[in-house]
Amino acid sequence: MEKIKMNTPLVEMDGDEMTRILWKIIKDELIYPYIDLKSVYYDLGLENRNATNDQVTIDSANANKKYGVAVKCATITPNAARMTEYNLKEMWKSPNGTIRAILDGTVFRTPITVKGIEPYVRSWKKPITIARHAYGDVYKNAEIDVPGPGKAELVFTGSDGSEIREPIFEFKGPGVLQGMHNLDSSIESFARSCFNYALDTKQELWFASKDTISKKYDHTFKDIFQEIFDAEYKEKFDAAGITYFYTLIDDAVARVMKSEGGFIWACKNYDGDVMSDMVSSAFGSLAMMTSVLVSPDGNYEYEAAHGTVQRHYYKHLKGEETSTNSVATIFAWTGALRKRGELDGIAALEQFADHMEQAVISTIESGKMTKDLALITSLEHVTVLNSEEFIKAVREAYDAICAKG
Repeated sequence: MEKIKMNTPLVEMDGDEMTRILWKIIKDELIYPYIDLKSVYYDLGLENRNATNDQVTIDSANANKKYGVAVKCATITPNAARMTEYNLKEMWKSPNGTIRAILDGTVFRTPITVKGIEPYVRSWKKPITIARHAYGDVYKNAEIDVPGPGKAELVFTGSDGSEIREPIFEFKGPGVLQGMHNLDSSIESFARSCFNYALDTKQELWFASKDTISKKYDHTFKDIFQEIFDAEYKEKFDAAGITYFYTLIDDAVARVMKSEGGFIWACKNYDGDVMSDMVSSAFGSLAMMTSVLVSPDGNYEYEAAHGTVQRHYYKHLKGEETSTNSVATIFAWTGALRKRGELDGIAALEQFADHMEQAVISTIESGKMTKDLALITSLEHVTVLNSEEFIKAVREAYDAICAKG
């Protein structure tokens, strides 16, 4: 079989721990045999980020802007324990947060549904897409350990030297402070991305925050969404027969749990981080969710929505067998290759992505799956495969699909 040729490279961002192991197996088994892969490679493993003072993360995001499409492996966001484990110079920021800030896009995350993996929420019949704002909030925060008694203030100094001061708290003893920010321009991009995605997919759009408590910060999100919707999208939504509405985040959670699904739920950055894990887990597994960052100027970054699977990595280092679900990582590759094919007019790349995703789903639905899915499937007499066996089973299914023409 002649390999599919690529015109433009995609940006490849390698990652950490067990997902890095899977990354190589996926390339060896599912990509290289079929595609003459062109990629611009960046090693975002924590050791290399530390060695480059995290410049490699910035470089990879800028490369994404240059080439338009990227595929990213899961990466570590270090905490205090990781500082010691990896002997880090400093506690580097979330690489995802850095990339999202540079691209200023919106993350859309959708569960991958298969027969035999039933949602834990009985009312859910269709996938729920989480639209996560990709800039600011806690991911670009500033923090202070308060050493003792004193007064905390929020201070803004204008470029003309003027000041705005807002009391925060009078500390009587040690504590902690956190400051967050966002930008009207980024919120506007977030809103338009969500409205456009809803129109493209013809799905209802919900947006939720907590403006009753956060009367300036969250209320700004609410107001910008409503102003843009009324001015630019209301008539389009009416014509498409879909709706947009705002609700409080706690009310949204209650509504979501009783819904049938089939809509887009737009969330602020941290809310989207939490809720996408909740939705993916409730649909079956954290490893069964697609994730794509879409920037306002048409750049795309595909990744798995889950972490680096640390526990399995430690087992792997001991030589123990693992059964790690690679579905979302495979779908990150297929999503990026499909988009590359779409942008470059290479139909064979798009068809490859479609057939590879078909192969993943048919493998699971035939009863061959990793342990996490075997524990929750309604299928009988399933075969539990280890990490590498599952990927090889997908390759067999893909070859069978191609043989049928």
